[in-house]
Amino acid sequence: MTSAPGPVDQPHPAPSAVHTAPTDGGTGPGGFGPVGFGPGGSGPEGWPTTPPGGYPAPEPDRLTRFVLRLYERSPRWAVPLAAVGCVAIGMSYALLSNPTYADPDAAPTCLLKLTTGLDCPGCGGTRALWYVLHADLPAAARHHFLFVFALPFLAYLFVAWAGNQAFGWRLPELRISSKVIGGFLAAWLAFSVLRNLPWAPFTSLYV
Repeated sequence: MTSAPGPVDQPHPAPSAVHTAPTDGGTGPGGFGPVGFGPGGSGPEGWPTTPPGGYPAPEPDRLTRFVLRLYERSPRWAVPLAAVGCVAIGMSYALLSNPTYADPDAAPTCLLKLTTGLDCPGCGGTRALWYVLHADLPAAARHHFLFVFALPFLAYLFVAWAGNQAFGWRLPELRISSKVIGGFLAAWLAFSVLRNLPWAPFTSLYV
Protein backbone atom coordinates (compact mmCIF):
# COMPACT_ATOMS: atom_id res chain seq x y z
CA MET A 1 0.00 0.00 0.00
CA THR A 2 1.48 3.31 -1.06
CA SER A 3 0.65 6.71 0.37
CA ALA A 4 -0.14 9.76 -1.70
CA PRO A 5 2.81 12.11 -2.11
CA GLY A 6 2.76 14.97 0.43
CA PRO A 7 3.71 18.59 -0.12
CA VAL A 8 7.36 17.75 0.18
CA ASP A 9 7.11 15.05 -2.45
CA GLN A 10 5.27 17.23 -4.99
CA PRO A 11 7.43 18.06 -8.00
CA HIS A 12 8.45 21.72 -8.22
CA PRO A 13 8.14 23.48 -11.56
CA ALA A 14 11.27 24.42 -13.36
CA PRO A 15 12.39 28.05 -13.12
CA SER A 16 11.53 28.57 -16.76
CA ALA A 17 7.96 27.39 -16.17
CA VAL A 18 7.16 29.99 -13.47
CA HIS A 19 4.47 32.32 -14.77
CA THR A 20 5.37 36.02 -14.70
CA ALA A 21 3.14 38.95 -15.42
CA PRO A 22 3.87 40.70 -18.68
CA THR A 23 5.76 43.97 -18.38
CA ASP A 24 5.25 45.22 -21.91
CA GLY A 25 1.79 46.73 -21.48
CA GLY A 26 -0.08 43.45 -21.96
CA THR A 27 -3.53 42.87 -20.60
CA GLY A 28 -4.45 41.00 -17.48
CA PRO A 29 -7.00 38.21 -17.11
CA GLY A 30 -10.07 38.94 -19.12
CA GLY A 31 -8.35 41.68 -21.11
CA PHE A 32 -9.01 44.44 -18.57
CA GLY A 33 -6.21 46.89 -19.17
CA PRO A 34 -2.45 46.80 -18.76
CA VAL A 35 -0.74 44.99 -15.92
CA GLY A 36 2.83 46.06 -16.56
CA PHE A 37 4.51 48.34 -14.02
CA GLY A 38 6.96 51.14 -14.42
CA PRO A 39 10.40 51.41 -12.84
CA GLY A 40 10.40 50.55 -9.16
CA GLY A 41 6.79 49.38 -9.23
CA SER A 42 5.54 52.93 -8.72
CA GLY A 43 2.52 52.50 -10.97
CA PRO A 44 1.33 51.07 -14.26
CA GLU A 45 3.81 51.53 -17.04
CA GLY A 46 3.32 54.78 -18.88
CA TRP A 47 1.60 56.56 -15.99
CA PRO A 48 3.37 59.72 -14.74
CA THR A 49 4.44 59.46 -11.10
CA THR A 50 4.51 63.26 -10.55
CA PRO A 51 2.81 66.09 -12.41
CA PRO A 52 5.14 67.34 -15.13
CA GLY A 53 6.35 70.79 -14.18
CA GLY A 54 3.91 71.15 -11.25
CA TYR A 55 0.60 72.94 -11.32
CA PRO A 56 0.48 76.51 -12.62
CA ALA A 57 -0.39 79.17 -10.05
CA PRO A 58 -3.72 80.89 -10.74
CA GLU A 59 -3.55 84.46 -11.89
CA PRO A 60 -4.68 86.92 -9.17
CA ASP A 61 -7.78 88.94 -9.93
CA ARG A 62 -7.79 92.70 -10.37
CA LEU A 63 -8.70 93.51 -6.77
CA THR A 64 -5.96 91.23 -5.40
CA ARG A 65 -3.38 92.81 -7.68
CA PHE A 66 -4.45 96.26 -6.54
CA VAL A 67 -4.19 95.31 -2.85
CA LEU A 68 -0.75 93.74 -3.38
CA ARG A 69 0.55 96.81 -5.22
CA LEU A 70 -0.86 99.07 -2.51
CA TYR A 71 0.80 96.98 0.20
CA GLU A 72 4.17 96.96 -1.57
CA ARG A 73 4.18 100.73 -2.14
CA SER A 74 2.83 101.77 1.27
CA PRO A 75 5.24 102.77 4.07
CA ARG A 76 5.94 100.30 6.82
CA TRP A 77 3.85 102.22 9.35
CA ALA A 78 0.68 102.16 7.22
CA VAL A 79 -0.59 98.73 8.31
CA PRO A 80 -0.05 99.35 12.07
CA LEU A 81 -1.71 102.74 11.67
CA ALA A 82 -4.74 101.12 10.03
CA ALA A 83 -4.92 98.59 12.89
CA VAL A 84 -4.73 101.40 15.45
CA GLY A 85 -7.56 103.13 13.58
CA CYS A 86 -9.74 100.02 13.84
CA VAL A 87 -9.08 99.76 17.59
CA ALA A 88 -9.84 103.48 17.98
CA ILE A 89 -13.14 103.05 16.14
CA GLY A 90 -14.15 100.23 18.49
CA MET A 91 -13.28 102.27 21.57
CA SER A 92 -15.11 105.31 20.21
CA TYR A 93 -18.22 103.23 19.59
CA ALA A 94 -18.15 101.92 23.17
CA LEU A 95 -17.75 105.44 24.55
CA LEU A 96 -20.41 107.09 22.40
CA SER A 97 -23.05 104.35 22.60
CA ASN A 98 -22.71 103.91 26.39
CA PRO A 99 -23.91 100.27 26.41
CA THR A 100 -24.48 100.33 30.18
CA TYR A 101 -27.77 102.22 29.63
CA ALA A 102 -28.84 100.50 26.41
CA ASP A 103 -31.93 98.28 26.29
CA PRO A 104 -31.34 94.52 25.95
CA ASP A 105 -32.99 94.51 22.51
CA ALA A 106 -31.30 97.69 21.25
CA ALA A 107 -29.55 97.32 17.91
CA PRO A 108 -26.99 95.95 17.47
CA THR A 109 -27.80 93.18 19.92
CA CYS A 110 -26.78 89.61 20.68
CA LEU A 111 -28.99 87.24 18.71
CA LEU A 112 -28.60 84.43 21.27
CA LYS A 113 -29.53 86.74 24.15
CA LEU A 114 -32.51 88.12 22.23
CA THR A 115 -33.96 84.74 21.25
CA THR A 116 -33.11 82.53 24.24
CA GLY A 117 -32.35 84.89 27.11
CA LEU A 118 -28.97 83.20 27.61
CA ASP A 119 -25.68 85.06 27.79
CA CYS A 120 -23.35 84.18 24.92
CA PRO A 121 -19.57 83.82 25.50
CA GLY A 122 -19.06 87.47 24.51
CA CYS A 123 -22.02 89.05 26.28
CA GLY A 124 -20.90 91.93 28.48
CA GLY A 125 -17.68 92.53 26.56
CA THR A 126 -18.67 95.96 25.24
CA ARG A 127 -19.86 97.06 28.67
CA ALA A 128 -16.64 95.74 30.20
CA LEU A 129 -14.65 97.79 27.67
CA TRP A 130 -16.70 100.89 28.55
CA TYR A 131 -15.89 100.44 32.25
CA VAL A 132 -12.20 99.80 31.48
CA LEU A 133 -12.05 103.08 29.53
CA HIS A 134 -13.56 104.78 32.60
CA ALA A 135 -11.00 103.09 34.92
CA ASP A 136 -13.67 101.08 36.75
CA LEU A 137 -12.04 97.65 36.73
CA PRO A 138 -14.36 95.98 39.33
CA ALA A 139 -17.43 96.84 37.24
CA ALA A 140 -15.64 95.71 34.07
CA ALA A 141 -14.73 92.37 35.66
CA ARG A 142 -18.32 92.00 36.85
CA HIS A 143 -19.54 92.12 33.24
CA HIS A 144 -16.82 89.97 31.65
CA PHE A 145 -13.99 88.78 33.89
CA LEU A 146 -12.07 86.88 31.19
CA PHE A 147 -12.07 89.88 28.87
CA VAL A 148 -10.51 92.06 31.58
CA PHE A 149 -7.99 89.31 32.37
CA ALA A 150 -6.92 88.90 28.73
CA LEU A 151 -6.87 92.62 27.90
CA PRO A 152 -3.31 93.38 29.16
CA PHE A 153 -1.86 90.45 27.20
CA LEU A 154 -3.71 91.45 24.03
CA ALA A 155 -2.59 95.07 24.43
CA TYR A 156 1.06 94.05 24.86
CA LEU A 157 0.96 91.74 21.84
CA PHE A 158 -0.54 94.53 19.75
CA VAL A 159 2.00 97.13 20.88
CA ALA A 160 4.90 94.74 20.28
CA TRP A 161 3.67 93.91 16.78
CA ALA A 162 2.85 97.49 15.80
CA GLY A 163 6.12 98.83 17.21
CA ASN A 164 8.13 96.23 15.33
CA GLN A 165 6.28 96.86 12.06
CA ALA A 166 6.39 100.66 12.22
CA PHE A 167 9.61 101.50 14.06
CA GLY A 168 11.59 98.27 14.28
CA TRP A 169 11.21 97.99 18.06
CA ARG A 170 12.38 94.70 19.55
CA LEU A 171 10.27 94.28 22.66
CA PRO A 172 10.62 91.07 24.72
CA GLU A 173 8.62 88.35 23.03
CA LEU A 174 5.58 87.08 24.87
CA ARG A 175 5.56 83.33 24.32
CA ILE A 176 2.12 81.75 24.64
CA SER A 177 2.14 77.98 24.25
CA SER A 178 -0.66 75.93 22.80
CA LYS A 179 -1.38 74.51 26.27
CA VAL A 180 -1.94 78.01 27.66
CA ILE A 181 -4.27 78.85 24.76
CA GLY A 182 -6.14 75.58 25.26
CA GLY A 183 -6.49 76.26 28.99
CA PHE A 184 -7.82 79.76 28.34
CA LEU A 185 -10.38 78.45 25.85
CA ALA A 186 -11.46 75.78 28.34
CA ALA A 187 -11.85 78.43 31.06
CA TRP A 188 -13.86 80.59 28.64
CA LEU A 189 -16.15 77.64 27.88
CA ALA A 190 -16.65 76.94 31.59
CA PHE A 191 -17.33 80.63 32.25
CA SER A 192 -19.91 80.68 29.43
CA VAL A 193 -21.75 77.75 31.03
CA LEU A 194 -21.54 78.88 34.65
CA ARG A 195 -22.83 82.39 33.92
CA ASN A 196 -26.13 80.90 32.69
CA LEU A 197 -26.84 78.60 35.65
CA PRO A 198 -30.00 79.64 37.53
CA TRP A 199 -28.57 79.14 41.04
CA ALA A 200 -26.63 81.35 43.38
CA PRO A 201 -23.82 82.42 43.26
CA PHE A 202 -23.83 81.96 39.47
CA THR A 203 -26.79 84.32 39.08
CA SER A 204 -24.43 87.19 39.97
CA LEU A 205 -22.73 86.61 36.61
CA TYR A 206 -25.83 87.56 34.61
CA VAL A 207 -25.34 90.59 32.38
